Amino acid sequence: MSVDATMPTTVASAAGTGTTTSSTASSTKTTGIADNFQTFLTLLTTQLKNQNPLDPLDTNQFTQQLVQFAGVEQQLKSNDQLKSLIEIEKSAQATQALVYVGNTVAVDGSKAQFDTSATWNFQTDKDTSATITITNSTGQTAFTGSYTLKQGNSSFLWDGKGNDGVQWPAGTYTMSATGKDSSGNSVAISTEVQGVVDSVDLTASPPLLSIGGQSYTTDKIKRVVRTGASSKLARPPALSAPSALPGSAPPG
Repeated sequence: MSVDATMPTTVASAAGTGTTTSSTASSTKTTGIADNFQTFLTLLTTQLKNQNPLDPLDTNQFTQQLVQFAGVEQQLKSNDQLKSLIEIEKSAQATQALVYVGNTVAVDGSKAQFDTSATWNFQTDKDTSATITITNSTGQTAFTGSYTLKQGNSSFLWDGKGNDGVQWPAGTYTMSATGKDSSGNSVAISTEVQGVVDSVDLTASPPLLSIGGQSYTTDKIKRVVRTGASSKLARPPALSAPSALPGSAPPG
């Protein structure tokens, strides 16, 4: 007597509920494949034992099915290992981000949180005459001035006073800088924000650093500045905003 066993060409694991976690779902899929594989081997062995000697089972067919099952099983194992590597990478990113808490750093950007002072850094490829403008969150100009920037890095420390000497309130301010060389050609000036890392949001992926109320990823950090060590760094002296020039006044 022969047993005719027809195998499905695809394998589907049991569907999980919507509340099942990703790790449980992965385990369910792996278990489903293992169960199906054992069932397949049982059916195959039974079929081989009871096959018709005059019409034997095609060995190429069941060999191909074995290879397909093995390939799926290996893929699921690879997926599990990849998830483990991702979790390790997330843990490393979180550890790296926590190191910056409490430190003063410089990051790409133009928005800085002003309380008692605000610092921006500049970088230019050549000496340039620059026009610096600081605006508040509503776009109103708080301060503007012209300065000569040397090639390389410079920093600008703003004490919160407008061109007329009136103190502006605490808040978020944006710095913009345009430059021209001695020939009148435009010169690109990149800006950086300098501030203290207040906290780290580890629920985000990648983790987000909070600097002056703005969020940044760790890849935006250009350098870490140790408090009180500015004089030891090979950096140009900071530009200081004049406090008694004609200009706009802060809103009442």
